[in-house]
Amino acid sequence: MTLFSCADESAHYGFSVSMLLQQYRDQLRWTDDGVVELGTGDATAIADVVAGLPELRVRSFDISASSVAAARANIAARGVADRYTVELGDFFEGADSAGGLPVSTVIANPPYIPAPDGDILMPELWGGVHGNDLVLRLLKAGYTNVLVAVPSYSDPGGTVRTATDLGYRVANFLAMGLDYGRYSSEPRVRAHIRALCAEGRGWSGEDGYMVAVALFTQDPDIPGDRSAQLLRALKLPG
Repeated sequence: MTLFSCADESAHYGFSVSMLLQQYRDQLRWTDDGVVELGTGDATAIADVVAGLPELRVRSFDISASSVAAARANIAARGVADRYTVELGDFFEGADSAGGLPVSTVIANPPYIPAPDGDILMPELWGGVHGNDLVLRLLKAGYTNVLVAVPSYSDPGGTVRTATDLGYRVANFLAMGLDYGRYSSEPRVRAHIRALCAEGRGWSGEDGYMVAVALFTQDPDIPGDRSAQLLRALKLPG
């Protein structure tokens, strides 16, 4: 199985997760509880975050055996295997199976390519018809804090509306422009993205799109709501 890799996206995701974890350190309580992760990929981004935050522990899940093998090797190479563990299996079945206090924070850069079906160059990157299936499922999974990548072409408005309905606010986010890569440039994918944007479900430019890493929270001790600013950063009406 081919492993997806995008250096710019990985760097932005890792930097954003690190910044938001540090900014909301006390409220997220990750020094006590750790965090869980949906989808490990090759683990390079978060392994670097774990290396830079000595009190951080991450329990990660991935359904791909090849991803898990690559992730474990990368984690070991960075010397953080004692604090960053990877399990082969479904996140939604396994994340709450351990004993002890429940973890309140989940992080994820889930598959988000929208297409009519999963018959695309790399099916593992399919995020559903609107691209946000896994994000919506995460928001419905009961975590107090969801730290997740939100791309501009995968119905971010629908994501924010669902989050609001579930009692979440956008505490903060970091956004960046990315060029289209091989998989988002596939003709049937690009055609579907254009159709979604024409329906008002997203934004994309001729050569690229925006992606934000956002902290959705239900915690009353985390102030503010930047939902409108998030949508404007993704080029949608706030």
